[in-house]
Amino acid sequence: MSVDPVKLLDDMFAAAVSAAMPTKDNMPMPKAVPGRTIVIGAGKAAASMAKVVEDNWHGNDITGLVITRYQHGLDLTKIKVVEAGHPVPDDAGEEAARTIMQMVSNLTEQDQVICLISGGGSSLLSLPADGVSLKSKQQVNKALLKSGANISEMNTVRKKLSAIKGGRLAVAAYPAKTVTYMISDVPGDDPSVIASGPTVPDETTVDDALAVIEKYNIQLPEDVAAFLKTDAAETPDVVHPAFALGTMHMIATPQQSLEAAAEVASDAGIKSLILGDSIEGEAKEVAKVMAGMARQAVNFNQPLPIPCVLISGGETTVTVSSAEGDLGRGGRNAEFLLSLTHELTGAEVYAIAADTDGIDGTEDNAGAIMTPQSFQRALEAGLSTADYLKRHDAYNFFKQLADLRITGPTRTNVNDFRAILIL
Repeated sequence: MSVDPVKLLDDMFAAAVSAAMPTKDNMPMPKAVPGRTIVIGAGKAAASMAKVVEDNWHGNDITGLVITRYQHGLDLTKIKVVEAGHPVPDDAGEEAARTIMQMVSNLTEQDQVICLISGGGSSLLSLPADGVSLKSKQQVNKALLKSGANISEMNTVRKKLSAIKGGRLAVAAYPAKTVTYMISDVPGDDPSVIASGPTVPDETTVDDALAVIEKYNIQLPEDVAAFLKTDAAETPDVVHPAFALGTMHMIATPQQSLEAAAEVASDAGIKSLILGDSIEGEAKEVAKVMAGMARQAVNFNQPLPIPCVLISGGETTVTVSSAEGDLGRGGRNAEFLLSLTHELTGAEVYAIAADTDGIDGTEDNAGAIMTPQSFQRALEAGLSTADYLKRHDAYNFFKQLADLRITGPTRTNVNDFRAILIL
């Protein structure tokens, strides 16, 4: 068997991203209505989803606005694309979200709203609740990002502090119907968690949000603490008639991307095992577990005989402590891979870890790649895996090895992709 392991891993990642792209096949257009059709949305895939609508809409004229991350936009004709801050919301996102709420207000039963939702929408669709400032929302968001909270926990809090998320957008559009297309980036593909579910009912409560805040010791600004004591903090009741008028299409999921990558491996004659599409936990600790699995395959041909590849998705976290001093650069995928490199010194194992949106955290790389020579090459270059892990500086570690993977924004997002190839 002749396989270029690095090329195979790159091809698997490319297939995972391709499977998550919006197309006319996975986004069937709704029927035209007698009244207006307004297209709105938010997320890293918002622009590419909006382009599919523009290119394939054959009803009455459409207008709209979608919000995406900086550098993730596209030039469209009928639907305005606004770029805004992610993962921390900014003024551009707040202004665009306010415009969206104005656009869907005062609609009738004759109108419909096409809503395009993907990962990243929670930060991008940022309209603070009355009485909460954007600065305070930014403060809470930054604290959550550093806390180690998972995406479901973070969005439980975010929904309570928003005037547009947690089903509030659907209520604002009522009595018009809503047609929502979603690309999932969350474990379990829960529509109410994806971008904090602006058009779907929310079953979490303020008490749930307060439990997250207490769990991670999040210090709340005064206006946020005061707002969470009011009835207005609760999201709309799940029996609100607006939700009965809504339909939802899940057009791409992490599992679909993992299966597409597995097919690439199969075509190369490599057996694969999908470990899960919703693996969470500290990036460096998840890496330790998967290193153990890789060693089991090397030593005992379990859980699969080698050659084989272990594939997984989900969203790990990186908890940063204020006591850690000067920190480096790095996203969760690079940190996972650095920890894996630290654990698998010299084993005949290759691996890739990358974010399907093309951006690992806040850096310009999607992720990185590891080879059996990575640890030794690092030693020869004077790089200590333990030291770089301690400083959360995985980006610079792999940059010096020329093993970063830089794709640029992919304009989709089904979260992290990891593949460990054992030869």
